Amino acid sequence: MTNIVSSEQGWSFTWRRGRAVRDEEFTAFVAAVTPRLRRTAYLMCRDWHLAQDLTQLTLARMYASWGRIWRTANLEAYSRRVLMNAVFDQRRRRSGSEVVLADLPDRPGQESTADLHVTLMRALAALPVRDQAVVVLRHWEDHSVDTVAEILGVSVSVVKMRNMRALGRLRELLGADFAVQ
Repeated sequence: MTNIVSSEQGWSFTWRRGRAVRDEEFTAFVAAVTPRLRRTAYLMCRDWHLAQDLTQLTLARMYASWGRIWRTANLEAYSRRVLMNAVFDQRRRRSGSEVVLADLPDRPGQESTADLHVTLMRALAALPVRDQAVVVLRHWEDHSVDTVAEILGVSVSVVKMRNMRALGRLRELLGADFAVQ
């Protein structure tokens, strides 16, 4: 009977120790990727609070499957894909017609920066959500076409087509006189 108890205690100790190591790995991963995930979420939804919620949802979903993915998956790509799925799910549930800003755009002394930000965010918001994802991942996050295709779970040709269409639409919306200073 003593051997059974001690073997169960040994298994329990080993399991807890393995879980502690996985939790430490997850904590380090969270510290490394949270700023990038939150920035990407903000570019997709234009609301820092919602971006924080989407980031937390992404990390919670990853933690739920961490025991399965922590040593085998490309965690950076996996986190971006989970985030994009959360953004797509949220967009289906909520109207995307609102543009939320932390500060009013007509503050004296910040007109050019605020106007540029508002103009870019409105133009980005006018795109379909999957086109927004391509533009954000491709041009703000500076990922390759192959990486964007992997994150979104589509083919390279779909990324190229959506990118071309989205950039063309942005040019239409911003006009020929639009210039970044």
